[in-house]
Amino acid sequence: MKKFVAVMTAAAMLTSLSACGASASTASTASSAAESTASSAAADSTTGSTADATTYKVAIVQQLDHASLDEIRTAIEAELDAKAAEKGITIEYKDFNGQNDATTLNQIGTQVVSDGYDAVIPIATLAAQCMATACESTKTPVIYAAISDPAAADLTDIDYVTGTSDALNTQSIMDMIFAVQPEAKTIGLLYSNSEANSTTPIAEAKAYLDAKGIAYVEKTGNTNDEIMTAANALVGQVDAVFTPTDNVVMAAAAAVSETLTNAGIPFYTGADSFVTAGAFATCGVNYTELGTYTADMALDILETGTVPEYHVMDGGIITVNTETAAALDLDYSAFNDLAGTVVEVETTAE
Repeated sequence: MKKFVAVMTAAAMLTSLSACGASASTASTASSAAESTASSAAADSTTGSTADATTYKVAIVQQLDHASLDEIRTAIEAELDAKAAEKGITIEYKDFNGQNDATTLNQIGTQVVSDGYDAVIPIATLAAQCMATACESTKTPVIYAAISDPAAADLTDIDYVTGTSDALNTQSIMDMIFAVQPEAKTIGLLYSNSEANSTTPIAEAKAYLDAKGIAYVEKTGNTNDEIMTAANALVGQVDAVFTPTDNVVMAAAAAVSETLTNAGIPFYTGADSFVTAGAFATCGVNYTELGTYTADMALDILETGTVPEYHVMDGGIITVNTETAAALDLDYSAFNDLAGTVVEVETTAE
């Protein structure tokens, strides 16, 4: 277990996804789950030895690897480290990765309960559902991160479950499309029909487009290959493509973005990690802030024993990929007239 030793007198550091459903991949097993460990320990400022202090064990369970979830996990760990140093306590945390496989996540849940963790922080919907089920008998607090629709995911009204929501403002993203492309006639909807995060925003997008009399084409997939087939099928049929905060599509975001940009189709998405992978634009939340808030919730629950209602993070951050905008020859200055703060980024190498 790698350790971060924090001096008690140092200045405070940074402050500020029922039973599991069908797996997106059944090839993974518990033995293939990536695990790494870390801890934050209060230390004696003179001797450097670990001081006697309150100790908490926290399991961080990431559903799969992709940029948004990685960013959240990094922020959670940074905040746990910071709070341990600030409060003079010990927070031992261990990372688990379910590889987007329900069987693996269920096995992780069994291990977490057996090992007696004080709290579990699952990142993304499937992970949260599996951890909520695993912790039912012990009522171990489950503080999830980045659940777009907790009610649709059956993660509400459970007394030991709470967390943060990155609920998407679908109308804002639809407004962005027509601010830049007022003559758009057909919109592509690209998503996974096994991803709970996509259910509500896709329904909202359809309602918005129906109200405006705009046609749409739906394409879905549940693996990288299926998503790429779906993306290619949209080429020549649509003027723009919308994807919500869909973890399955996110895993193929760079390739999807490249395909659509090369075809001259702007790709509007539900998270800024898509945009740094090459998509055109989004309007959503800051995932570092979400991870920080989630870590703070978890520590507060550990210290007080009180589990609050889930928290919806503030959105309104319009993120634009300037390289993609240039490749598409799109003037996105109209975004300045919409509600939200415009942030410019470039594509980040994987």
